[in-house]
Amino acid sequence: MNFGLPKGSLEEATIALFSKAGYRISKGPRSYRPAWDDPELDGRFVRAQEMSRYVENGFFDCGLTGRDWVKENGSDVVEVADLIYSRASNRISKWVLAVPDSSGIHEVKDLEGKTIATELVNVTRNYLAENEVQAEVEFSWGATEVKVPELVDAIVDLTETGNSLKANKLRIVDVILETNTVLIANKHSWENPTKRAKVESIAMLLQAALEADAKVGLKLNVQREALQEVLSSLPALRKPTLSPLSDESWVAVETVIEKKVAREIIPALKRLGAEGIVEYPLNKLIP
Repeated sequence: MNFGLPKGSLEEATIALFSKAGYRISKGPRSYRPAWDDPELDGRFVRAQEMSRYVENGFFDCGLTGRDWVKENGSDVVEVADLIYSRASNRISKWVLAVPDSSGIHEVKDLEGKTIATELVNVTRNYLAENEVQAEVEFSWGATEVKVPELVDAIVDLTETGNSLKANKLRIVDVILETNTVLIANKHSWENPTKRAKVESIAMLLQAALEADAKVGLKLNVQREALQEVLSSLPALRKPTLSPLSDESWVAVETVIEKKVAREIIPALKRLGAEGIVEYPLNKLIP
């Protein structure tokens, strides 16, 4: 099966995600053809901006790209799974309409007759049409935020945190599109039972790896007389696995919790008399 992997900013994050999912991908520094440890998989790296066209046309059976580029290209593909990850974080990104802090543009209607720079030309034009605004949209090759106000009146740019916009003294007027990485498939390949089963298996493992990334496993021992207090005091432990120990007055507890709350829960457990507390990382978590 021919699998398209994103070249560029998502490349290293994608290789790391596949590693957590159980697939080893290796490549040379100048190579566009990955080496998989799965003999059923082949493919190459291409820009995310182009991926949906190659999948739609059948060059790839499936591939990873952004939902924004599927919309920008108007590609007729199957969106198999949402995979919320990026180079910097595991969060949804946004294409926003932004202007200088001092600009008189405060809503989309104020763009009438103005010029906008963006990489997402078609989506931006559709956005303007939906709002019945006539404005010029020009393609930007990058560093879009530095083009206002001297070269253009506004920009449509991708942001995760908004820090770059603030650093360039820009403010957000509107959110045009929310986007994240998606696993897409060619429609004919999706109709092939063997290929579809393979794509669905990969999707499940990738989603499981992302789900596990924000959580940790937790083991501890607690006296039976304190067990209910532990369970009632710590909502994250509502459905743990309980196992008897050789000393019947003690119980082993195992559960999964959010990684970000572990630092609060572990001291609380200790204060309630828990012993042998172990926190461990997870590779995959399948509901």
